[in-house]
Amino acid sequence: MNGPMTLTRLIARPMLASMFIAGGINSLRNTEMMAERAKPVTDMIVPWAKKVAPSAPVPTDEKTWVRINAGVHIGAGLALATGRAPRLSALVLAASLVPTTAAGHRFWEHDDKSARANQQTHFFKNMSMLGGLLIAAADNNGKPSVAWRAKHGAGTVRKEAKRARKQAKRAAKR
Repeated sequence: MNGPMTLTRLIARPMLASMFIAGGINSLRNTEMMAERAKPVTDMIVPWAKKVAPSAPVPTDEKTWVRINAGVHIGAGLALATGRAPRLSALVLAASLVPTTAAGHRFWEHDDKSARANQQTHFFKNMSMLGGLLIAAADNNGKPSVAWRAKHGAGTVRKEAKRARKQAKRAAKR
């Protein structure tokens, strides 16, 4: 290991992923209950998905969506935890967290203050995890990003071309 950030990544990624792995397993164990909670979201997603990809086999029942989401959480969670494609897995988890949160923590629908407060806490916990996932998705292990390398590579090429032109002019004068 070469520094504290590497150690931080080694510890932080599994910590961040743990909630997704545990949640995915929980969803598989409690598919029926989760499907009821997912219905308002799947009722919105299914028609949209069919419109966007009319020839794709879009599942229509909530249980299938819950199982797919659970598989995504477990698979991408394990990938993030083990450092396999961490940026991609963090991005996949971030994308899946939005409908998961919308389905599971609709605090605005609760009249009971205690239930509302509980769901609101979970909603904002998920928003915090979303922030962590977006940071993880942007983390490039301290290496320059592709955009930075392209920009600086172009600058280096321009400098080298300018230097070559000057050398060619000097050689031509001789």
